[in-house]
Amino acid sequence: MTGIQFGSFTGICETAALVICPLVGTAQGVEPKCYSRNVDVGGTLIFQPSTCFVHIVAIIMTAIMILHIRSKYTAVGRKEIVMFFWMYMAIEFLALFLDSGVIPTANAVYPWFTAVYTGLVAAIYCCILINAFVGFQFAEDGTPLSLWFLRIACLIVFGVSFFIAIATFKQKFGFDYTKPLALFIIYMLWPLVCVPVYIVLQLILVFRTLEDRWPIGDIVFGTAFFAGAQVLLFAFSVTICNAIKHYIDGLFFFTLCILLSVMMVYKYWDDITVRHFDS
Repeated sequence: MTGIQFGSFTGICETAALVICPLVGTAQGVEPKCYSRNVDVGGTLIFQPSTCFVHIVAIIMTAIMILHIRSKYTAVGRKEIVMFFWMYMAIEFLALFLDSGVIPTANAVYPWFTAVYTGLVAAIYCCILINAFVGFQFAEDGTPLSLWFLRIACLIVFGVSFFIAIATFKQKFGFDYTKPLALFIIYMLWPLVCVPVYIVLQLILVFRTLEDRWPIGDIVFGTAFFAGAQVLLFAFSVTICNAIKHYIDGLFFFTLCILLSVMMVYKYWDDITVRHFDS
């Protein structure tokens, strides 16, 4: 694997089949050294079939989690956290079309959908970051102040990220897909800021407000799944792909582990709601 360099997607995309990879590095994008086999469905080639199956499962599971959250009318942070899951569902829905090739990379709309995807990914990390503070009740949850702050912050992050992405793909306003530094920051580094802050704040919340320490297990498992997703995708994707003869690659395990980490976010929220806020 080519070493991962700051501000460059070349090494990353040679290992991991990210949706932005056909749009950065060169005019033709950067292809992974090994990727999952395609399947022919009714004369249509479907890329990453195993990963697409996980996307479908993720959409179904997220719908179930949203229904459960919405049923807890008095739970603290209910309206704030449900926004996180709506955004995750939207991301998975977009990823299903982008990863599968239903929207071909050569299609004129592919950069635009990918820019929307990039914006949503950045915005969902903003959402989880702000949700990290909800339990501390700096602003009363469920109020217009709390909800509109969350919505506006996520909208700003989405807008900025969408603009950077599409400007990079189209080489407009001084952005260049051969040197996608700004895109690298929002796509690769921004999540690595938001997630640790969320983890630390939730640990503080548990130790400060709960006698029961069981929710720490949810945090530990969620952290392990999230970290495992990054390692499996960016370090071992080619190894996995070659070992399993192109049937699956690291993207499958990445998508699965991210789903499991999102489920742990739900489990953690549900646990602290039952054990503390509802009591």
